[in-house]
Amino acid sequence: MSAELDRSALYQAVRFRPMTLVDVPAVVTVERAAYLFPWSEGVFRDCVRVGYLCRVVEFEGQVAGYGIMSYGAGEAHILNICIRNDLRGVGVGRRLMDFLLSRAKEAEMQDVFLEVRPSNPVAIKLYESLGFVKVGIRKAYYQAAGGREDALVYKRVLANP
Repeated sequence: MSAELDRSALYQAVRFRPMTLVDVPAVVTVERAAYLFPWSEGVFRDCVRVGYLCRVVEFEGQVAGYGIMSYGAGEAHILNICIRNDLRGVGVGRRLMDFLLSRAKEAEMQDVFLEVRPSNPVAIKLYESLGFVKVGIRKAYYQAAGGREDALVYKRVLANP
């Protein structure tokens, strides 16, 4: 089978489902493998408990990623999104973003915001390809090896008021 067919089959085998507290340890494992300064297990548990839109990316019965989004005052905020390293580059992250944007539209949100590290050009390219535009900078927002790193603030308009 060609690599393209393998990617297509992999893409189709991925599904999204609600995150539960039982999923949190596996989610934390994905988070720790991806980030030098990962969220704690407690932060993920709190996101589930308070009712944020928390979705798990499942592949072959295992947690392979996640997306977390909050809503309020007509705005959605994508708080965290991560895909397991071996599933990156095949469209799973784009599909998860499309899913989150669809849920924000269904909830009648007007805008979606997110922050991203300037040192993450792959994510920036994905967000911009989805219609997000840079609207600001949060100084010293992220922990970084050399101290702090700014966050680029991106926005996508979903609907006119």
